[in-house]
Order: sequence, then C-alpha cells, then structure tokens
Amino acid sequence: MLPRQSGTFVVNARRALRRQRTLAAATEVFVARGFHEATMEEIALRAGWSKPILYKEFSGKLELYLAVLQHHIDALTDAVQRALRSTTANRDRVRAAIQAYFDFVDHETQGFRLVFDSNVPSEPSVRWRVGRATDDCVTAVSTAVAHDCGLSPYRSRMLAAGLVGASQIAAQYWLDTGRGVPKADAIAAVITLCWGGLSSVPLQSTE
Repeated sequence: MLPRQSGTFVVNARRALRRQRTLAAATEVFVARGFHEATMEEIALRAGWSKPILYKEFSGKLELYLAVLQHHIDALTDAVQRALRSTTANRDRVRAAIQAYFDFVDHETQGFRLVFDSNVPSEPSVRWRVGRATDDCVTAVSTAVAHDCGLSPYRSRMLAAGLVGASQIAAQYWLDTGRGVPKADAIAAVITLCWGGLSSVPLQSTE
C-alpha cells in the first residue's frame, strides 16, 4: 500500500502545478501582446484561473513578468551547465554548449524571445536579469576553460564571452531568418568559428 500523502504535500503540489500553468500562460500572452499590452485578466483566463487567484500568487504584472523571465533564464543556464558537464573533451564541450543555445531557441522559442527580445529593457529589474542570464552562461564556460587550460580568470572569461556571444547571436539570427539551414548545419558553422580560436589554447597538464 502506498503511504498517504500529507495535506501539506498535496497543497504544495497543487500550488506548484498552478504556478507552472500560470508561467506557461503568461509566457504566451507576453510574447503575443508584449509587456505593456498584456493584462492580468487575459493571463488568468489563459491559465484557467480567476484574476483573484492570480493576484494571490503575484502582486502585479511586473512581478509576474519577472518570474516568467527568471524561469526561462534558469532553463537556459541549466542547459548550458549540463552541456559543459556532459563531456571532458573540449571540442565536444564547445559543441554541447553551442547546441544548448540552438536547442533553447528551437524548442523554447517563446522563452528565448522574452529573454533576449524583451520590450521593457528600460526597466532596471528586467535589464539586470537579462544581463545576469548572459553572465551566468559566461561564468559556466569560463570556469571550464580555466580548469582545463590553466588560463587566468580574465583570459578564460574573455574566451567564454566570445563563445557565448557567438552562440547567442548566431542562434537568434538562425531563428529570425526562418531557420534557413538545418539546425545541425548552423551549429557546425558556429563550432568551426569558435573552435578555431579555442583549439589553439593548450590544455593544462595534469601530471
């Protein structure tokens, strides 16, 4: 017989599910309408809740927008970090990190739009989170580079910034131009560009 679930567990599970559905609905509305045109009423309707229930979870539209933004930022940074941990071969790490960006663009297009095409860049809390998204990815890559190659923190971070910047911009270009080539070909092109520089960095001896 399965153990009975406590009332607290059930309440927390329901709340987590409600939050998940709310963030998904809010993502759709914010992408379709933009921050300024989106309304809490439409988001609540899309999620299947009443507006008072939505306001129990979020005090207002900006708080909800920031929660949606952070949700997608976490998904991207987690994908990059998992990619870097997936192998110890540097070329494969470069491939995995670049593919993480393209996969995010391909499968989480709405999230990518919100993170990198936000229509409220003048809002300090939004600008800070978007900047943090890129910074966290750069930090993950630079940590791997510094560990493997023994470069200084500055040099490692400079190389990481180049890799992250190229991946982000190329993936966004691929999306904005209607996925004009197969994703694998687009990834291969960015790998060729980035690996040309990173392959010249010697691995640090472990002896």
